[in-house]
Amino acid sequence: MSDALVAAQAALAAEHAAVYGYGVVGGRAGEARRPDALAAYAAHRARRDALARAVRDLGGRPAAAQPAYTVPFAVPDPAAAARLAAVLEDRVAAVYSDLVRAARGPLRQDAAAALREAAVRAARWRGTGVAFPGLAERAATQ
Repeated sequence: MSDALVAAQAALAAEHAAVYGYGVVGGRAGEARRPDALAAYAAHRARRDALARAVRDLGGRPAAAQPAYTVPFAVPDPAAAARLAAVLEDRVAAVYSDLVRAARGPLRQDAAAALREAAVRAARWRGTGVAFPGLAERAATQ
């Protein structure tokens, strides 16, 4: 399996998790942030679908979504929903960072755009950004 296919499958798995996670975020975000949650949900669904096509184009079989995902902490209120959204975006940024490294051509361009979008959404949810999205989060967890 090529590096690009492995990275695309990882990004697809992260997008599946983000779509699920934004269901949780949307349910707890509160009225003021609900439009942000809905927009992010739609963006992740679109990216998920594009990645499934990319995986097929690379000769792979797209990984299916899990029936459920575990969120990293309880989400009882809008503040926790915003924290969860930022975590989801950080995780997505990390895998897109790998896909940027592994891919070439249009897939690499799409991965770079997705990384940028995730970093912007994370900064909006968190209220601050990071210098190197997708890399800083990974260094913190290793």
